Amino acid sequence: MLEIKNLSVFYGGIHALQGIDLDVPDRKIVTLIGANGAGKSTTLRAIAGLIKPSSGEVILQGSVISGRPTLEIVQKGLALVPEGRRIFSNLSVEENLLLGAYSRTDKKAVLADLEHVYELFPRLKERRGQKGGTLSGGEQQMLAVGRGLMSRPKLLMMDEPSLGLAPLISKMIFEIIKQINSEGTTVLLVEQNAKAALEVADYGYVLETGRISLFGTGHELLQDDRVRKAYLGEAQ
Repeated sequence: MLEIKNLSVFYGGIHALQGIDLDVPDRKIVTLIGANGAGKSTTLRAIAGLIKPSSGEVILQGSVISGRPTLEIVQKGLALVPEGRRIFSNLSVEENLLLGAYSRTDKKAVLADLEHVYELFPRLKERRGQKGGTLSGGEQQMLAVGRGLMSRPKLLMMDEPSLGLAPLISKMIFEIIKQINSEGTTVLLVEQNAKAALEVADYGYVLETGRISLFGTGHELLQDDRVRKAYLGEAQ
């Protein structure tokens, strides 16, 4: 689904990504874990066209998308659920969701997808006319995920979906991620909660100061002593 080759990004004089390689197989969940400042969000922003890479390639389903406008990348089947939700607080829940489908012209299918989002998140249906800014943090995260799904992406990227959420809501978000994936959507997940992310992921990458330091299946990385010590809070 997605292939990243030798991707480098500079922020001013800072070499934020230092030639990383990463593969996201079709219909799988891949997670990127690492400490704050390791380059996880930068990776997602570079894939989505929000940051221009200084070198390297991003390839989505065989097409090079690096350097392309974000709108074009979305139309090719990629969506980003950003860190911090970034919903439109003065618009209603339903208006937020419909904005996720702004590049689509198939109105009948858009309405069908809207109903599907309401099936995934019944709470959003209950609050469909309510302003986004009046929702709780958990409900805003549901709205951000739902909005991402409204573009009908082949690849859904999620940046810290459980950040700041109560454990029960966080658990529900991870269940939804698994359900979205089981329905055929590929997922690339950046997540501070390394244990929860690796438990749902088919594959994982560990990013340290702009470089990939480890790669394996989710299960392999959960068992790896280096991961357990650095990211799972366990002693070796």
